[in-house]
Amino acid sequence: MKIDRPGLAGFLRRRRESLQPEDVGLPRGRRRRTSGLRREEVATLCQMSTDYYSRLEQERGPQPSEQMVAAIAQGLHLSLDERDHLFRLAGHTAPVRGATSEHISPGLLRVFDRLHDTPAEIVTELGETLRQTPLGVALTGETTRYTGPARSAGYRWFTDPAARQLYAPAEHAFLTRMYASGLREIATLRGPGSRAARYIDLLLARSEEFSRVWDRHEVGVRPHEVKHFVHPRVGALELTCQRLIEPGQSHSLLVYTAVPGSESYDKLQVLAVVGAESLR
Repeated sequence: MKIDRPGLAGFLRRRRESLQPEDVGLPRGRRRRTSGLRREEVATLCQMSTDYYSRLEQERGPQPSEQMVAAIAQGLHLSLDERDHLFRLAGHTAPVRGATSEHISPGLLRVFDRLHDTPAEIVTELGETLRQTPLGVALTGETTRYTGPARSAGYRWFTDPAARQLYAPAEHAFLTRMYASGLREIATLRGPGSRAARYIDLLLARSEEFSRVWDRHEVGVRPHEVKHFVHPRVGALELTCQRLIEPGQSHSLLVYTAVPGSESYDKLQVLAVVGAESLR
């Protein structure tokens, strides 16, 4: 497929001008005169240089890669139909939809963008983190940094001892059963060639503990609503986890809250300060 530069430039400009800062979790500011988002704001959302993005709107520059187009689609909060259209304008085949897609819907992103003062994350069905709020990073660490199978929280549970340090020891046995059970259900649902099936083969070869719990053939072990963390800076935390599921993409928005007035609630306030200092 050949890139449609005029069509791509026009589509990008129109989508940028139709978005307001509050639509994407950005502050508006007092003296804003721009209609829609600025190019530098879109570039930041897409994690690319302003010059690179500007050249696309000006019908210049190289053909963007598939990874770059995916980043633009996510940064502009495109729907799946709009994402697919963007890929075709850029001269690429649209990605497959469904469970393997990592494109987050605009609706889920709008909810996520309003949780700036709350620990929250968007994850795939395999526990691969796609987005984290700043307080989410302060709570669990930057889990978007992992690559390969280690992106999956369940895979890390059996292969990386550090993954268990964040959770109370009394929870470990249950979490071991939960991760194995969930992986079994997803692999059965997605089939032999799925990513879940590949992770199972890797874990059977690497972890004796996984092999033992796998032989139990357990299914239906669901996460507890209340989670017990052991944070290295603030200590024990008892947090309620609310899950919002996006069925079409098999993504979940996880939001962690503490009972107002509780010790864990006060510790979350401290964690917000600690997290902000770490980012600075």
